[in-house]
Amino acid sequence: MNFFEPFQFEFFRNGLAVSVLAGAICGLVGVFVVLRHLSYIGHGLSHSIFGGAAASAVLSVNFYIGAGLWGLLSALMIGRVARRGRIGSDAAIGVITTGSFALGLALSNMFGQAKRSIEAVLFGSVLGVSAIDVVAVAVVGIGAVAVIVTQYRPLLFATFDPEVADVSGVRVPRMEALLMMMLAATVLFTMQVVGVLLISALLVTPAVIARMLTNSFARMLFISPLIGSMCGLFGMVLSYHLDISPGATIILVASVLFVAVYAVTGRRGRSAVVGLVH
Repeated sequence: MNFFEPFQFEFFRNGLAVSVLAGAICGLVGVFVVLRHLSYIGHGLSHSIFGGAAASAVLSVNFYIGAGLWGLLSALMIGRVARRGRIGSDAAIGVITTGSFALGLALSNMFGQAKRSIEAVLFGSVLGVSAIDVVAVAVVGIGAVAVIVTQYRPLLFATFDPEVADVSGVRVPRMEALLMMMLAATVLFTMQVVGVLLISALLVTPAVIARMLTNSFARMLFISPLIGSMCGLFGMVLSYHLDISPGATIILVASVLFVAVYAVTGRRGRSAVVGLVH
């Protein structure tokens, strides 16, 4: 088996670039998702954006504009409803995102011409990306890095102790809205790699692995994107040689790595995972 054989094809090189970038971005943003126990939000947002993607396909509106606005609105609604306290964030996510996903399925059934585009959103279409898509994902990645670098301390404070951060002058609602916007943009521009149904795994798994390897927030922000990008790289190459869906292969690589690290790190790794669950 020639490891470098698929690199001769342009479609594979584009897909590989997007996969590596998407893995890195999801790994970076996933640190905040995991540490703030927002894993379900990443899952829910992908389903919500699916509704916007379906509406965009039916109305022949640009995917990124239609699905992006839909996802951003959903993210802000979830954050606002959850902050009011009367309804838990899990309930808010369940109502808003599943309703949006159901709308997407309904539109798929009603308008046959949008079915192909909708299936690509559900399962990913990384081998169909263009150079423009690569640039778009890279821009999102640069934006995410810029936000984290410029807002590092407020985000750090709001992540670990939002109540004390609020008393100390940190605008926690603003940080939450910023995080939601960053999460929505990440899901929107990277779900073409693994699709709506698997994007939450790409957000969570690298960050969980990083958490098992270190207790340092700063090191997590370095290790998690590295793990995500490596999963994207090896997942894409293996998918070519094994003739398996790229999205599924990337997630399987991440899952195997999780099991290996979980076994090697022993009690410390298991304690870290338990701490993320509760």
